[in-house]
Amino acid sequence: MTPFTLVSIVGKMIEVPAEPAASQRKFNEEAGRAFVAGLPRRAEEFLRRRRLRPDGPAMHGVCALVLPVVSAEGTPAALKLQPLDAESAGEPLALRAWAGVGAVRLLEHDEPTCTLLLERLDETRVLAGLPEVREAVLVIGALLARLTARPAPPGLRRLGDVARQLLERTAQAAERVPDPADRRLLGHCAAAVREVAGEPGDQLLHWDLHYANVLAADRADWLAIDPKPLAGDPGFELLPALANRYDPADTRWRFDALSDALGLDRERARAWTLGRVLQNCLWEIEDGRPPETVPLEIGRLLRG
Repeated sequence: MTPFTLVSIVGKMIEVPAEPAASQRKFNEEAGRAFVAGLPRRAEEFLRRRRLRPDGPAMHGVCALVLPVVSAEGTPAALKLQPLDAESAGEPLALRAWAGVGAVRLLEHDEPTCTLLLERLDETRVLAGLPEVREAVLVIGALLARLTARPAPPGLRRLGDVARQLLERTAQAAERVPDPADRRLLGHCAAAVREVAGEPGDQLLHWDLHYANVLAADRADWLAIDPKPLAGDPGFELLPALANRYDPADTRWRFDALSDALGLDRERARAWTLGRVLQNCLWEIEDGRPPETVPLEIGRLLRG
């Protein structure tokens, strides 16, 4: 995919990748197009205002653009430019609460735009590249144990609200699923969520801690990045580490290892993980696609 623009900033050409632009147009429509159109100017403004110097090629995820930079004092950092939405709004709150314990440090935050200046981690050393998957699972478990040990700060999305919305949407979405076995699984997932929805928890959740969201650093072996935080039960955290680098034969081991690392009650963790399966399936169905195979398989394995 070719870049959508090149923009000259502080005497250098910064390549802004096309993938975030395509994602923004797809998922956020008019607001996404406006974000994309204003992104080059926003990047230039922040670099000049903060006296930051570009220090390498731009990086990106699905929605955000990250520019490696160096401050006027010579400190390496990363400038993260992203749209302000329900998910990104909680990121600075979570990073401040963690204060660098298990997660990347927040250096500065521009509230109107949710632009973040972060400590620079080593993007060449990603947990997804660790050859031994079980070792990577244990890293995720150790990080989640530290991250979810903190009560959630005020102002975050709440798992109780997420659970209620999932249950409200399930019946209508299930009508659009032709496979009766898949419909039964959605019903089972919803029933599991109902059992725990009355006690959704209030711990600080990362919500998206998969292997590509963990980078190495000089001050720690591994640190989490890119949270989409919630206030809720840590059992809602497990699915990304089960579904990424998926291995059906390893699913039970991963679930048990993560539950042990976080000190979770197995049945509650199972119920909230089925809630994540339900969430993923509803996204696909409501976008006109069949549910993805991996979450369905994980749901069947955990259903027992």
